[in-house]
Amino acid sequence: MPFTERELIDWLTARAPRGPEVALGIGHDAAVVRAPSGDLLVLKSDQTIESVHFVRGEQPWGLVGRKALARVLSDVGAVGGRPVAALCSLALPADVALADVRALLDGLLEIATANGVSLVGGDLSRSERGVVIDIAGLGFLEGRGALRRDGARVGDAIVVTGPLGGSRAGHHLTFEPRWRAGVALAESGAVTSCIDLSDGLARDLHQITAASQVGAQIDAAAVPLRPLADGGVATIEQALHDGEDFELMFTVAPTELARLKAAPALRSLEVAAIGTVLPASEGVVMLRPDGTRVPLARGGYEHSLGI
Repeated sequence: MPFTERELIDWLTARAPRGPEVALGIGHDAAVVRAPSGDLLVLKSDQTIESVHFVRGEQPWGLVGRKALARVLSDVGAVGGRPVAALCSLALPADVALADVRALLDGLLEIATANGVSLVGGDLSRSERGVVIDIAGLGFLEGRGALRRDGARVGDAIVVTGPLGGSRAGHHLTFEPRWRAGVALAESGAVTSCIDLSDGLARDLHQITAASQVGAQIDAAAVPLRPLADGGVATIEQALHDGEDFELMFTVAPTELARLKAAPALRSLEVAAIGTVLPASEGVVMLRPDGTRVPLARGGYEHSLGI
């Protein structure tokens, strides 16, 4: 019987052991654990799978490797971590050429170097069907409090770090992970919740509101839309539901927003306030340009699993 990733995550969350070293566990963009010294370490793993996250031949192998690591760096940053090291495990089918694997790894190594991340190991295995890239990342919080999904407060502004929508036109392969912005947000001490926008604005907003037990209103006219390579602009529907934007969405008291925008790591970004946190009783809604309010469907992308 088919089941969703959310169903499996909820089942696992209720059963998984959680020791005293765990500061942040299942249900956030990355996990945070305490070392014996008291330092907080960020842990994250993510898979990039042929025919699910990329299609062979539609993009250079170097961009596939780049994306595989960039996704993890983005999640580490979403909890305020500075990424420092990664493991890469590859499962390879018989029909992939050595030159293609090397190109994939070159793309991965290029973005690792650009972000000060060391590749320190991993694993190699045979795959019966398709390339599978599994990246595990390590980051440091360095005295910062971890950014969480469950702290949004009524009256907070809902903010994104850049334009959204139409990522499949190329952005999903070339995006810059916003970990530096995440570090700045954590350092500010003002951010009440944060999430990496990977499954679509609407779905990820619902994750914040559910975790924080609040409602929300998004102003459709305020959502920044991504310019596309063909000269057009993404639609609001694409911004809400496409996914793989890899911008950060966070909540903060409106009085703190100007200070955050002035931080060096955010100054060059198209930071935009797009809505307001509401009481849970008001639900999650969207304000249309004509002034009407409609319920905002979860939408977005979710893996359907099982058979």
